[in-house]
Order: sequence, then C-alpha cells, then structure tokens
Amino acid sequence: MFEKKRGLRCPQCGALVKEYRNPFPTVDIIIEKEKGVVLILRRNEPRQWALPGGYCDYGESLEEAAIREAREETGLEVELLEQFHTYSDPQRDPRQHNITTVYIARAKRGRLQAQDDAQQIGIFSEEELPLQLAFDHAQILKDYFTYKRTGRRRAL
Repeated sequence: MFEKKRGLRCPQCGALVKEYRNPFPTVDIIIEKEKGVVLILRRNEPRQWALPGGYCDYGESLEEAAIREAREETGLEVELLEQFHTYSDPQRDPRQHNITTVYIARAKRGRLQAQDDAQQIGIFSEEELPLQLAFDHAQILKDYFTYKRTGRRRAL
C-alpha cells in the first residue's frame, strides 16, 4: 500500500518502508555467424538495429536469459562461448537505467528468422554495420571487434 505523503507501508506490519530504485538487469548477445554478427531491427522503440537481447526474468540466470532471448528474437539455439563485458552507464538506455551483461555466442541450430521483438534480422561484418544502432550497441560492437582483432578487452 502506498501513501503519497509518507511512502510505502508494509502490508503485514504497517511499518514505513524505504522505496528503492534499482537498475534493471538485461543481457545482450553477440552471435557470431558467417564472419559477422547477428543484429535485429527492433519492432519497438527505439526502432533501430540492435544486438538480440532483453530483460532477465525473476528466477532466471543471466546465462538462461541470454539463451532464451537469442532463441526468441532470432530463432537460433545458441551456445554461449564467454561472458564479454558488463555495461552499466546509467545513460546507456534512454528509457531507464538498465545494466547489460554481454555474451559472445555461436549458433548451434535453428533457422535465422526475425521473431518476437525483431522486425528484421541480418548478419553484419564490422565494415557493414548500420549507422544507427540502439542504446550503446555501437560501443559494444566496437569493443567486440577490437577484442577479436587484438585480444584486448575494454578497460575498466
């Protein structure tokens, strides 16, 4: 129960409870395929090209969320190869503070097909990336391609 002037009250004991605003955990998946990476054109705002990904459900691990989101948006069953990096800039998503953990994966099976939140789907090399990418995905992909060329990860 929420009281405007006094805050949130526990429904059991009536004690005033401090209201917390926490960032939301998300995952993004860099799916390596045919000398490029899989990107989706988002069906929802912002309607731009992006890495497949989404929110981690309650009771779900980040790894499970990454596998599920890849399947839901691309039609591919993926094998996660490694956890790449976590991006936590509060400004990375204009909608709210989302923290994303990015995984590198490869397709095990399935047919590449835009599904769920994806309007279109494509495979892009570093030289062919769309000019407008959603969120901070241009930075994520820049870091990824640097890592693939040099073995160096993004500095903390």
